[in-house]
Amino acid sequence: MKAFVIGATGMAGSAFVKEAAKNNFEIIANGRSTDKLAKLKTEVPSIQTVAQDAFTLTKNDFASCDVIVDAFSTAPAQAYRHIDLAAYLIYLFRETNSPRLAFILGAGSLITGADHHRVLQDIEQDKSTKPWRNTPKNQYFEYQFLQNVDNVNWFGISPANLFVPGEKATKILTGKDELLYNEQGESVTTAGTMATALVQEILTPKYHQDRFTVANG
Repeated sequence: MKAFVIGATGMAGSAFVKEAAKNNFEIIANGRSTDKLAKLKTEVPSIQTVAQDAFTLTKNDFASCDVIVDAFSTAPAQAYRHIDLAAYLIYLFRETNSPRLAFILGAGSLITGADHHRVLQDIEQDKSTKPWRNTPKNQYFEYQFLQNVDNVNWFGISPANLFVPGEKATKILTGKDELLYNEQGESVTTAGTMATALVQEILTPKYHQDRFTVANG
């Protein structure tokens, strides 16, 4: 299995790279920082690195890849770039079945509460989220865009309410559209849990042109 990882040096991307390497993936790690990519390579020597802006990548850069993992992240002020990159990747692979495109989305598009409202509504009503709420808002728009794509082989994955660094959970909860909570009432996904779920979905596909969610049990 050959994977191209956009945003490979971020929390989600680097966790996926490490988990995928354990599962014998051939990995091309992409990022903007040569220093961060060099550090990642010292941790995972088997990877190939490409220091290049994701928006300048072409079909040739993805040649022979089985899956492209979009773990792109940026400052909240430029969160619209999540949508732009998704649209660019979809544009490159319209009317194709390979490679498979995997998008790491936010929790904002998930449903919660007795009235089944979007998590994004809770985020926007909380004044303390103002510095970063633009990110989940645009990741929700990204998911809405993907929902209308029916001629590209894609899937999405959303974390729980809190997405934090950490190893994979002993027990992993999975769901479709509803925000997940464990028995302790916590809604948390560690990067290791996300990475494990991603690897499992790539190796044993269950979702086609659809999104699912994972959380620590």
